Formats: sequence, C-alpha cells, structure tokens
Amino acid sequence: MKKGIIYIGIAAIIGLVLGYLLFGDSASSNMDADKHNHGAASESQMWTCSMHPQIMQPEQGDCPICGMDLIPAESGKDGLAPEQFAMTDNALALANIQTTVIGSASTDNDNTINLSGKIAVNEEAIAVQASYFDGRIERLNVNYEGQEVRKGQLLASIYSPELVAAQQELLTAASLKASQPQLYKAVRNKLKLWKLSENQIDGIESSGKVTEYFPVYATVSGTVSEVMSAEGDYVKKGQPIVKVSNLNTVWAEFDAYESQLSLFSKGQSVRITTNAYPNKTFDGKISFIDPMLNNATRTVTVRATLKNQDNIFKPGMFVMGTIEGDKIGKSETELMVPSSAVMWTGERSLVYVKVKSDEPVFEMREVMLGARIGEQIEVTSGLKAGEEIVTNGTFTVDAAAQLQGKKSMMNKAGGRTMTGHEGHIGMQENVVSDNSSAMMKMEFSDSFQEQFEIGLPAYLKLKDALVASDAKQTSMEAKSMMEVLEEIDDSKLGNMEKAHFSKIIEMLKAIAVNRDIENQRTHFVILNENMVAIASNLKSLDDTLYVQQCPMANSNKGAVWLSAEEDIRNPYYGDAMLTCGSVVEVLK
Repeated sequence: MKKGIIYIGIAAIIGLVLGYLLFGDSASSNMDADKHNHGAASESQMWTCSMHPQIMQPEQGDCPICGMDLIPAESGKDGLAPEQFAMTDNALALANIQTTVIGSASTDNDNTINLSGKIAVNEEAIAVQASYFDGRIERLNVNYEGQEVRKGQLLASIYSPELVAAQQELLTAASLKASQPQLYKAVRNKLKLWKLSENQIDGIESSGKVTEYFPVYATVSGTVSEVMSAEGDYVKKGQPIVKVSNLNTVWAEFDAYESQLSLFSKGQSVRITTNAYPNKTFDGKISFIDPMLNNATRTVTVRATLKNQDNIFKPGMFVMGTIEGDKIGKSETELMVPSSAVMWTGERSLVYVKVKSDEPVFEMREVMLGARIGEQIEVTSGLKAGEEIVTNGTFTVDAAAQLQGKKSMMNKAGGRTMTGHEGHIGMQENVVSDNSSAMMKMEFSDSFQEQFEIGLPAYLKLKDALVASDAKQTSMEAKSMMEVLEEIDDSKLGNMEKAHFSKIIEMLKAIAVNRDIENQRTHFVILNENMVAIASNLKSLDDTLYVQQCPMANSNKGAVWLSAEEDIRNPYYGDAMLTCGSVVEVLK
C-alpha cells in the first residue's frame, strides 16, 4: 500500500512538471499576446463627444467645443473605422458606380484644355468716318448697322457756311494768282486740310461756282458697326458720323481662369469650333493675353486673331477653343483626377476613396484643387498616386454615406477629423472658405448662364413657399422651376457641371411629386448644395443673391439656401424659427 501511494505521488508530481513544461510557456505567451492586443486596442481607441460626434481624439479628455468628458468611440460592428462605410455589390451594380486608380498627369491627361468664348470685332481694323468741317447733315446715305460700304462711296452731304466762304476765297484768289501766288496757294492748302481732293478744288475753280452741299466720301471699306449721326444734325469738325469695321479679320476672345494662366503663352495654336459650323474646325494662334485680371469673374481674356473668309464668323457668335501644348499636363508631380469624381459645395472639394481594393468600403476625403484641364482637375493635396477613387456615381455614394450617418457632402460638421487643439475649427465650418472657392471653378457657356438665370425667379418662389410651410405650393413651384431648367441644353457641360445640374433636376422632381413638407425640405437641402455650387460660378448676375445658412437644419449639420434679400427667412423651419440663420456669402 505504502509503495502504491508513493508511486501515485511520484506520478502526480511528474504530471505537474510535464504540464508546466508543455503548457506553461503557451499560457505565458497567450497572456503576453492578450496584454499586447489590449495595448494595441487602447492605442487605436478614439474618443468622441456625445454632443459633438465630429470630435475625434486619440486620447481621453474634454470636448474642445462644450467641455464635456469624451467617451470611447465605437468602431462599428463591421470593424470599419468611424469615417468608413460599406456598400453592397448589388447597390454598386444598380448605381453603375465606377472607380479609378489615380496616377500622374502623364497617364491620365489628354494634353488639351478647352475654353469657351465669343467672336468680337477686331478693334485694330475699326475706322471712324468723321466730318472735317462744321456744318449740317443734309443727306445721310448710311442709315443702319451692318450696311456694307466701299472706299470712295458717298456717305453724306453736308451744308457748311464755313466751306462756302472758303470756296469764295478760292475763286477770288484764283483771279489774283498771277499777282499773289502765295495767297492762292494758301487758300488751296486750306481746302486740302478739309480733305478736298485736287480734282474737287480744280472743279470749283474751273466752274467758278460755289458748291453748297459738300459730299463726304468713305476713306475705307468695311461694315458699318455704328451710325453716330442722323440727317439734320449739326456736326462739329472732327465729330464722328459712322464707325466702320473691317471684318476680314476678327478676334476670338476666350475666358481663362486665374489658375490656368501658367498654361498659356503667345503663339500657341488654338483649334476653334462653333455651333454654326459643327463639322468644321478653324486654326488660330494666341495673339494676346490680357495683363489685367477681371476681379468680378476672376478670369483673363485670351485672344486669337482669325481670318474671316466669306464672313463665316459673326461678332457675338459663341465659339469653343481647344489648346494643345507642351506646357499642359507635362509635370510628373501633377495628380489629375476626372472632374466627375469631384463634388464641390462652394465650401469644400470632396472625393470618395475606396479604402479596400477587394471590398466596397469607402471614405470621404477633402481635397484641394488646382487647374482644370479639359475634363481633368489637378489635385494639389488630399490624395496620392495609387489611391482608388469613385469616378462615376459619386452622388449615389454620398447618399449612402448620409444614410449611414457618415461624413458626407452635407455633413459639414463632420467634414474633418479634429484633435483637441483643432477643435475650434468645428465652430467655424459655416464660414465659406475663399481659398477653396477660388481653387475650384466650373465652366459654363454664356447661353447656359442666361438660361439658368431665367430659372432663379422660380427658385425664389419655391424657397418662399417653403418659408410659408405650404406643401402644395412648394410642389407647384418645384414643377415650374423644373420645366424652366429642362429647356436648358446641358449636352455641352463638363462631367462635373452636368452632375450638379442633373442633381438639381432630380431634387426638383422629388419635391414636385411629394406633399409632405418635411420630406420636401430634406430634398431642398441637397438641391441647394448644387444650386449654390452653380450660382457661385456664374460670371455675372442680374441681381445680388445672398447665400444663407441655418446651422440647425439637416439634423444640426447645417444647410444653405439662396435669397434675394439679406434678411433671413428660414425655409427649413418656417414660422417655427423664421429668422434662424446668417448670410455666409454674397453673390453680386
């Protein structure tokens, strides 16, 4: 028995020793791993404010806005970061969402830039036909603009008492020319200074009669661009009668944005097309770059001189210019993205990045933009080569972000991740960034701008209906505005411009078919983001517009609208908070 007990004890001791040797190191390793994982989790843990979820800090502390204690931010059940969200493959297919891996300008840019402009009269070929003596216009043979005149053609007949007296002096001096040749010569020279020809002076002298109504002949050939006098007018010496333009050459004047100036130089070739002759192209060269910047439009005039055979080009005609050159898109450091990838709200330029190459996981990214070259836009910061971004269906991805409560175009407060010392920026998000606005420009033809402005009164009526909280009237006004805008030809718009314009039409349709005022106001939020983006890029407005903003609208994310009056009349709350809001930008 004693030996059995001893054997059992020895076996137990041996078992414990073997167990320790076999599993002790593993347990220790697991404990170390757990400890390490816990530490890593703590390092990646972000802290947020329950009242201001846009605040994200890597350490526990106080909210920089309200001072409340920060709480741990949840990373989500799917393990994604707070700013990331996923979409299903089915949703991607239905919305035709496409992504592109971005690279340098050398791989993506087509080395061209497109400009819109007009045909203008060549001011170097303008001549003013003036009267060379005082008198009264008895007959004017040029009566309307566009009339063709030839050199030597009779323009007008003028009665001039001064010229009658000078002719009398000539006849008298002619009878005394043998005895007073100097007087005779001086009188003839006086008539020559009034642009009388030798033949005319000889005719007066030989006939011995005074001509009462003296003819004025055209000194150049061309087209009358302005009639500056009328029959019966008394004119002074040097006073213009008509302005004649030679249209054998014309100017093609294009508007180039400030950010594009480095791309142009005199002598660059320009390929020009026009709506009047869609199947023809015309070649020219840049002959002038305006040294003065237009402060109102932030553009510079780039001019090309064109030969106008057969009077093909008419002053005022819209034209498009395509410029190709070594300067455009050759820098290896430039990062170019398609314009369809960028959403611009007037405050921020945004793109959506696909953060996982094998999964439909996206994240909104704020970027700074440089020059626009055709349908490509330079990104100066916010992206790097090799990243994958959404290039088609951007607005659909943004809508998915909104539905999941993530950072989006509408969520300005959550538009950036902030540390404690940056927290004050969150209170400044409502201020329009002039730098961002200046960096991003959209291009619209003059015809589009004119037609779009016709829709602005309808928009203001729509806004007033929402102020009055009248759902039925809101629906009617949305339908009226939609009918106006649908008449606009958007086929010539760039991808980014077309995306904003299409979103406006889409939101108007949603408002028109809806009878719930709160639902209408929800669509009005998105409508306004796109309205402000386009209105901010119009070259000029007939009337001043005020971009106004309510910080409490759109679930406390803020929302903007346009108004013709500076006084606040809130369309998102109506009488409930009629004067809530402020003016954030003035469009003149």
